Amino acid sequence: RPRRPLRRPQIVADESGSTRSVCLNGHIDRLNAALQGRYTIQSELGSGGMAAVYLAEDLKHHRKVALKVMRPELTAILGGERFLREIRIAAKLNHPHILALHDSGEADGFLFYVMPHVEGESLRAKLNREKQLSVDEAISITKQVGAALDYAHEQGVIHRDIKPENILIHQGEALVADFGIALAVSTAGGTRLTDTGLSLGTPQYMSPEQATGDRELDARSDVYSLGAVLYEMLVGDPPHMGSTVQAIIAKVVSEEPRPVSTIRRSVPINVDAAVICALAKTPADRFGSGAEFVAALTNPAFSLPSSAGVAALVRHEGRWKLLAVAGMSAAVLFGAFAFWVWLRTPPRTDSGVARFQAPVASSRGWAGRRHRVAISPDGNRIAYIAVGQGSEDRLRVRQLDQLDTEAMEGTDGALDPFFSPDGRWVGFATITDLKKVPATGGPPVTVVDFPEPRGAVWTEEDVIYFGSTSGLWRVPAGGGEAEQVTTLRAGELLHNRPQLLPDGRGLVFTVATGGVEDTQVAVYSSATGETTTLFPGLAPQYVASGHLVYGRTDGWLMGVAFDVDRMEVLDDPVTLVEGVLVKSTNTMDYALSRNGTLVYLAGVTGDVARGGLVFVDRSGREYPVPGLSRGTAPRFSPDGTRIAVGVGDVPTRQVWGYDLADSTMTPLTFEGHNYYPIWSADGEYVVYSSETTDAVDLRLARADGSGAWETLLSNGGWNYPGSWSPDGRYLIYREQDPPTRDDIKSDIMILPLEGDRTPWRFLDLPTSREDAPALSPDGRWIAYDSDLSGQYEVYVNGFPDPGRRRKVSVDGGIGPVWSRDGRELFYCAGDALVAARVSTTGGFTVQDRTVLFEGYCGGWPYHAGYDVAPDGQRFVTGGQVEVPDVRLVVVLNWFAEMLEMVERR
Repeated sequence: RPRRPLRRPQIVADESGSTRSVCLNGHIDRLNAALQGRYTIQSELGSGGMAAVYLAEDLKHHRKVALKVMRPELTAILGGERFLREIRIAAKLNHPHILALHDSGEADGFLFYVMPHVEGESLRAKLNREKQLSVDEAISITKQVGAALDYAHEQGVIHRDIKPENILIHQGEALVADFGIALAVSTAGGTRLTDTGLSLGTPQYMSPEQATGDRELDARSDVYSLGAVLYEMLVGDPPHMGSTVQAIIAKVVSEEPRPVSTIRRSVPINVDAAVICALAKTPADRFGSGAEFVAALTNPAFSLPSSAGVAALVRHEGRWKLLAVAGMSAAVLFGAFAFWVWLRTPPRTDSGVARFQAPVASSRGWAGRRHRVAISPDGNRIAYIAVGQGSEDRLRVRQLDQLDTEAMEGTDGALDPFFSPDGRWVGFATITDLKKVPATGGPPVTVVDFPEPRGAVWTEEDVIYFGSTSGLWRVPAGGGEAEQVTTLRAGELLHNRPQLLPDGRGLVFTVATGGVEDTQVAVYSSATGETTTLFPGLAPQYVASGHLVYGRTDGWLMGVAFDVDRMEVLDDPVTLVEGVLVKSTNTMDYALSRNGTLVYLAGVTGDVARGGLVFVDRSGREYPVPGLSRGTAPRFSPDGTRIAVGVGDVPTRQVWGYDLADSTMTPLTFEGHNYYPIWSADGEYVVYSSETTDAVDLRLARADGSGAWETLLSNGGWNYPGSWSPDGRYLIYREQDPPTRDDIKSDIMILPLEGDRTPWRFLDLPTSREDAPALSPDGRWIAYDSDLSGQYEVYVNGFPDPGRRRKVSVDGGIGPVWSRDGRELFYCAGDALVAARVSTTGGFTVQDRTVLFEGYCGGWPYHAGYDVAPDGQRFVTGGQVEVPDVRLVVVLNWFAEMLEMVERR
């Protein structure tokens, strides 16, 4: 293959610590003076070869921003006017995975540009901490960056500096920073930049054509850089390393990187081939776009074309070596491929280990939920929870020697299944209690009323231990009062998934202190009553071989020797299984029987299948919400310029405000568990639900994030806001019964905000639920959904005098939302959004109903999961959900394989 001549190596501007540093600390006072009235610099966040980065306050918009100031010598080369003219191109980029450019300018000789300040970390920081990422997470990040590249390339913008430092991880989503900056610097600097010996880019991630000084770069250069980033995520190091910049560039231009699979055997063949293609020396041999690269990563059939050569791997003296195979016949190529597949197949043992995938009724909704799989102690039955045709989760049980599963009646809303020691009962949690049901079918029995029990284990002594947001508890399996076992310590949010240690010595369990990445494995001693944190991990279980099996947040199942007498870890952990599903709800989906059968959910790790938040117009066309990729129950402000939304996972969800003008987020709540925000009529406040251990209060916060919150209602009940009356006099909310009985109901309540603030019940329907109340814009009508007829339908009553009830939906409906002019009432009918044209002149009538679109109707009966913009032309809702490839895997006699792995270590 022809090679470009290696030009004189140039010094590279590298934001991660380059050969030149930025020294602007002495100029902060001068910068603040020059930026007076616009920005106030608060602290330095970092510095690199091109710029220093400061945390600053945007005085106009009252928000935190990242203010980047170009280093003085680079400013002198660029010239302010030319650079600012070129950077305007980047300011037009608007994509959910591109960090927006807010502002740019020149102040007292300093060139600067402004981007949102993102809470989170860079991919570099993540790699420094974790070294390697799981295959699924690495591909997920690559997909998102690839989408950002495709969008920018279509606008004619090449990034030129894709690297882990420029990829930020915010709430699990990737954001590409500094888009267009390198291009603006290169264009503005012209030949003067080259004359200084300065070249833009970072050597480990530069394409060969960029490393040799080509100025005309296209999309394929960014594809190379993205391939290098993916290589590092999988291997732990970039494809080319060296002690100097010159040494690295020489390798980039002349040496082929080692295939990923020679270093990490678990990487699929198609991923290995896609990385090789992306890192091809000649641009014509690479993918032409990020989309092509991503398609290859997700296509198991992808392979390199025979003309480019095929890499066959053979194992020799315990090490993998590469044999270059070129110009082979089809038969030889097939043989090489078959040999490769044979080598990559896990070895069989003589211990009777067997694997198979169990058919399941549905995998929809498995990701992002609570624990969903269990196995009986004798290994003969598995229990799992899947979503059927309705909206509720239902428990299903299958004998391993049978093909069919049995859906357990009366188990709608089931979570966290577990078996009794004799396998005759299956226990499960709901959001209000702990129940059990005969494994062969029958009516469920309530064990204890308890708010949101988490994960449970049933002992031989007929006692059930379970977790909660207040600690671990125990209750007799036959029913009775729950007794607290552990209490949360400082900074802890949840004790979850308790499992027994032998001879009643104690429990191992998961401790959550934040997101799933912050989980810890802990042990409780029955003798001392003390809890000790052991190490990072989740879902631990003790096995008879003397090991703790536990999960890592990257989807790896690990094993480590454990001394139950001293409650101590004895050795380094060993990797046992890769690709087990991890949930953002601080759990991992696997279970072990006493006889060594392993059952687990295999698939994409993390909280997949969210779908994100999107705008959808009335025809069903989807548009991204830049910078707002996830959240629940979004609500437009009265003027339509902002969105209030719940962001995060139970039990640490918070309310945020999103500014549509500049795609920035402002936290409105900061601690606890807060969600379901609604706006005041003047847009100055939001009311939201704030959940405590045994109640849900209504609280009030300023919409700009300033000031302290205020409690509006705290009565020991579960309260959820619905609407604020246009005149500001009433708050309409729903009150749900505390979890003390099976037939929980909810009622629409009215809270006066003036004078006597005693709430009153809007309707008196003692046998049904009334949810999702929505007051019309003129304040005369309340729409809601109710199961009065046996299924949820949308109804309307007058306000404040209810009068006669009018039915709006036909054959089912939930989540009513009014248009701002009061002429339409929207609701969800299954997966479709329906617009009912209504008249409120002299009464209430439905004139007609039109299905606007299908597939985006987010929500549930209790609270509408979508909202309509003031102009009535677009909606904010959850995007189309792609069901991940989740498989239920059963491994018989897995303990034998586990012991082989431990002994080989």
